[in-house]
Amino acid sequence: MHSSATFLIEFGAIILGLGLLGRLAGRLQFSPIPLYLLAGLAFGEGGLLPLGASEEFVAIGAEIGVILLLLMLGLEYTASDLVSNLKTQYPAGLVDMTLNALPGAALALLLGWGPVAAVVLAGVTWISSSGVIAKVLGDLGRLGNRETPVILSILVLEDLAMAVYLPIITALLAGVSIAAGSVTLGIALGVAGLVLFVAVRYGRVISRFVSSDDPEKLLLVVLGLTLLVAGLAQQLQVSAAVGAFLVGIALSGEVAEGAHNLLAPLRDLFAAVFFVFFGLHTDPQSIPPVILPALALAVVTALTKIATGYWAARRAGISPKGRWRAGGTLVSRGEFSIVIAGLAVTAGIEPDLGPLATAYVLVLVVLGPLTARYTEPLALRLTALRTASADITPARSVTPAAETLEPVEDSGVER
Repeated sequence: MHSSATFLIEFGAIILGLGLLGRLAGRLQFSPIPLYLLAGLAFGEGGLLPLGASEEFVAIGAEIGVILLLLMLGLEYTASDLVSNLKTQYPAGLVDMTLNALPGAALALLLGWGPVAAVVLAGVTWISSSGVIAKVLGDLGRLGNRETPVILSILVLEDLAMAVYLPIITALLAGVSIAAGSVTLGIALGVAGLVLFVAVRYGRVISRFVSSDDPEKLLLVVLGLTLLVAGLAQQLQVSAAVGAFLVGIALSGEVAEGAHNLLAPLRDLFAAVFFVFFGLHTDPQSIPPVILPALALAVVTALTKIATGYWAARRAGISPKGRWRAGGTLVSRGEFSIVIAGLAVTAGIEPDLGPLATAYVLVLVVLGPLTARYTEPLALRLTALRTASADITPARSVTPAAETLEPVEDSGVER
């Protein structure tokens, strides 16, 4: 049995290491998320120095990290903003589901895993990581950008869709009757709807209840309320992340601003712990056998996510730069994908599904911060080169026959 001294040494080393990695990433002007994940791989199963005493505490800290990330996202927007965005962006949610779920389902069927595994892998490839994306938006200073509400609308639609998807997949994996699965689904939908209704209708009342001039009391009440609602939501088969997000939506005005300032350091700490925890539970030896299909799936679904974000932002009237930023930001997969794959592994559906999902998520959770940062400049540079080539081509024509040639198509990006 590990002593408390061992726990303190291990956890202290983790926090110190994360701080140093964060400073290194800051100097390189790079998101620290990939470095946190690599640190988790080094200290996890099959890594250089596996942890023991602090692993359970790190797991709890990781859950708190996701909850705080989504709470802070919710604090950025009011209930009216949420309802308005959901009403206008639901077609983007349908496009998102179609473009990103189908590749996962198709790969599972091609590998001969059967229809249940296809439904599972469809969920793995469909859902973006709210936790990673929230962290990336904060790191890149984009929370106030015009395309950010579009991104958040898609994330919220995905999280709310999980309230429907998770009970369905749980019923499929357990082989329960249609009646039992319908009851579970009905409870999940009812709870999600109730929490959303309370957040929209009684947000001001909740803000008055939480409000306090004492920072200590405000921090305790907001944090306690968030964890309570998140826990109740998860107990009732609804995502804890959805519950935390809706608590943030319910708070407004000075309360939201004060809570944001107080919780920001806690969010950064526990969010870093979440990414380390993800790496801790990835055995490096399980990745090589499935790396090729995982890479192929990652490339395809990275492109489909970029297309989803671009289409949604264009539909919302965002400029070309914002469209590419929206698409690149949505690429990351994370916590939900691992949860979905974990359910299938526990049920014993397909032995290779777990390692493939882990490798797939690891690739995209590393690639996601890069696409968020570089998709826009790369796309605009390629567009500029294509436009320049189109302008130069007619000038090189020296024969009259050239006048009959079809004009070169524009890139489709508004200038």
